[in-house]
Amino acid sequence: MAKHTLSTLEAFLIFLLVMMTAVTVALLSLLFITSGTIENHKDSGFPVTQSPPATLGSTATQGSTLTHGSTATQGPPVTTTPEPPLFQNFSGYHIGVGRADCTGQVADISLMGYSKTGQNARGILTRLYSRAFIMAEPDGSNRVAFVSIDIGMVSQRLRLEVLNRLQSKYGSLYRQDNVILSGTHTHSGPGGYFQYTVFVIASEGFSNRTFEYMVTGIVKSIEMAHKNMKPGKIFINKGNVEGVQINRSPSSYLWNPPSERARYSSNTDKEMIILKMVDLNGVDLGLISWFAIHPVSMNNTNHLVNSDNMGYASYLFEQEKNKGYLPGQGPYVAAFASSNLGDVSPNILGPHCVNTGDSCDNVNSSCPIGGSSMCIAMGPGHDMFNSTQIIGGIIYQRAKELYASASQELTGPLAAAHQWVNMSNVTVWLNSTHTAQTCKPALGYSFAAGTIDGFGSLNFTQGTTVGDPFWDTLRDQLLGKPSEEIKRCHKPKPILLHTGELTKPHPWHPDIVDVQMITVGSLAIIAIPGEFTTMSGRRLREAVQAEFATYGMQNMTAVISGLCNVYTHYITTFEEYQAQRYEAASTIYGPHTLSAYIQLFRALAKAIATGEVAEVIFVGANPKNSAENQTHQTFLTVEKYEATSATWRIVHNDASWETRFYWHKGLLGHSNATIQWHIPGTAQPGIYRMRYFGHHRKQDFLKPAVILPFESTSSAFEVVTS
Repeated sequence: MAKHTLSTLEAFLIFLLVMMTAVTVALLSLLFITSGTIENHKDSGFPVTQSPPATLGSTATQGSTLTHGSTATQGPPVTTTPEPPLFQNFSGYHIGVGRADCTGQVADISLMGYSKTGQNARGILTRLYSRAFIMAEPDGSNRVAFVSIDIGMVSQRLRLEVLNRLQSKYGSLYRQDNVILSGTHTHSGPGGYFQYTVFVIASEGFSNRTFEYMVTGIVKSIEMAHKNMKPGKIFINKGNVEGVQINRSPSSYLWNPPSERARYSSNTDKEMIILKMVDLNGVDLGLISWFAIHPVSMNNTNHLVNSDNMGYASYLFEQEKNKGYLPGQGPYVAAFASSNLGDVSPNILGPHCVNTGDSCDNVNSSCPIGGSSMCIAMGPGHDMFNSTQIIGGIIYQRAKELYASASQELTGPLAAAHQWVNMSNVTVWLNSTHTAQTCKPALGYSFAAGTIDGFGSLNFTQGTTVGDPFWDTLRDQLLGKPSEEIKRCHKPKPILLHTGELTKPHPWHPDIVDVQMITVGSLAIIAIPGEFTTMSGRRLREAVQAEFATYGMQNMTAVISGLCNVYTHYITTFEEYQAQRYEAASTIYGPHTLSAYIQLFRALAKAIATGEVAEVIFVGANPKNSAENQTHQTFLTVEKYEATSATWRIVHNDASWETRFYWHKGLLGHSNATIQWHIPGTAQPGIYRMRYFGHHRKQDFLKPAVILPFESTSSAFEVVTS
C-alpha cells in the first residue's frame, strides 16, 4: 500500500475527529451513568426487561423454543383475562390486521441508516407505521404474528420492550418465538432507540421520546390485529419485478463460484412473494409482500422523515383499498417488508463520478479525481422524491398484479421456533470432519467507506484488504489494540474497530443474538437479524427448504424477512467476504457468519418439522472429565417451576427416556453440548428450564491438571397444551 501523506486539511480534520470521539465517548459515559436510560448489563447488552440465557464464565447458553412444545418466558406466568372463544368450524385461519403510527420525533434527532453526521430530521414527508398481522389456527391453539415496521431496523432493546408489554397484557399468547418484528430499512426514520454503543454513536444518543413512541405504536398495531381477528383464508403468489434493482457490489458477487452463479439469471433476487388475506366472504383484509431492495431512493441529503420506496408502495396499495380514507386510516393493511437486500440498490442508473459523469463501477467504487466521495449511484427520477415514486410505484404495481391473480391457498398448521445464540462463538461444521469458528464482532476498513448509495465522510475506499498504519495507530491510542485472536479470526478483513472487545461505556456490538422462524402451512418465514446479500439469501433459503424436505415437509416455500429482532449489520458469503467491500467489512462475526446462520436456521427447521422437542445448546466440556470427578451424577436435568413454593422441581435427568445428551467435539479443546427434551403428551403445562452439568480440565503453567465441576441453566420456557 502506498504511504499515506497527510495534507494540512486532513491533519486538522483528524484532530477534530479525535477530539469529537473523545468528547462523544465522555458524554455518552456521563449520559449512561447519570440518566439511567441505558442500563449497564456487563458483557451482555440486554436491557433489564429480559435477561439473556444464563452463562457460567465463558460457557454460553443458547436457548431454543418451539410452539406445540416450549415457548419462552422469563419467570412465572402472568395472570390474564381468558380469551373469548373463537369460531372453529371453518377451513383456513383466524386473521387479524392492524396498523398504528410509530413516527416519533421529526426534528432534532438523527436519521438512522446512512450514519452521516448532520443528517438530522427537520420535518416530515410521510408518517411511519407499524403493520401487524396475526394468524391463528381454527381452534386457536397456535398463532403467529408478523409485524413490519417503517424503521431502519429492529433493535434488541425495542423488541424486548414490546414483548414485555405484550406479556403484561396477554400472558404467554405473544412471545419471543411466535412474534417477528421486521424493519423495512428506510434510511429516513428516526434513530436513538438502540442500546449498543456503535448504534448509539451513529444515532448521536438515545431518545426515550422516540423509543417510547415506537414501542407504543408497535404494541398498538398488534393489539388492533388481536381485536380484529376473524375467520379467513390466505393465498400466496410469486413473480419477478423488473427495472427497480441493481447489485451495488457486482465485483463481490463475482467471487461466488461460477457454477453457482450460472444457476441464476441475475445478480439480484427479482422474485416478490406476496400473501393475500381475505375473510370467508372474500372481503380483502391485508397484504404482506417480501422483496429485496434497499429503501435508499431518498439519499443522504434528505432531512424529511419518510418511509422511502417500500413505504410508498404501502401508501399506494392502502389508498387503493381504503378508498375514501386519509393515509394511515381504513381497515385494509398492506406491508411491503424487507428481504435479503444487503447488496441491492434502487439507484438503477448506477454509480458515476458526479464531477465528470464517468462510470465508477469498479472494485473500489472510486473516481480518479475525488475518490469514493465522488462515486454516487442515482435513481431513475429527476430528483430523489421522483425516484422514490418511480421505484415504489413499480413495486406497488407488480404486487397489485400478483395479488389479483393469487389462487394458491396456504393450508396446514402454524408453528414457530426461536433460539438465543452467542454468535461470537459458534462452531461451524464445514463438513463431517472440519469445523470453523465465528468471531467476536469487528468492523473492517471498508465499513468506513460507505457505499455508492451513501459514501463515508473520510477518505476510505471499498475493497481495502490491508490496514493503514496511521489509522491503526489512532485507533490503538483511542480504543486500545485489537487482540491477535480477533485479527486472525477475521482475516482477510483488516480491522478498523474491534467492537467485540470494546465494552465501555457499554458493549459496542451484540454477542447474544436470537434467530427465529415461523411457518404458515407450506410457507417458512425466516427472521434474519441483519442484511443478507443476494447469494447469502439464496443459500439460506435452499438450505432451509432442503432441511424441511429431509423430514418429509416437501415443497416448502422459504422467504427471508430482513432486519428482524436485533441488528448485526451484514452477512455475505465466504467468497464475497474475501473481496472486503462494504458489505463484507460489515459482516461483523467473520468469514463464517453465513455458514453459522445456515446451520442455526436448519436446526430451527428441523425443530419445527420433527414436532415437540425443546433443545438447548451449551458451550461445554468433554464428558470424559466427569468420569474422573463425579461431583455431578447427571449431565442434565429438566425442571418445572412450582409457583406455590417458588422453587424448581426436577422432573427428568439423563436417565429419562425423553431426554437426549449430545456432545460435539470442536477444535483446540472447544466443544458444544446439546440437550434435548422430547416433550411427551403427558407433560404438565407450566414453566420449565433445562440445566447442564459438566466438568472441565484446568491446566495452569507448571502445575498438574485439575478437573473442576461447572453447571449452566437455560432461560425459562413454557409448555402449553396443543
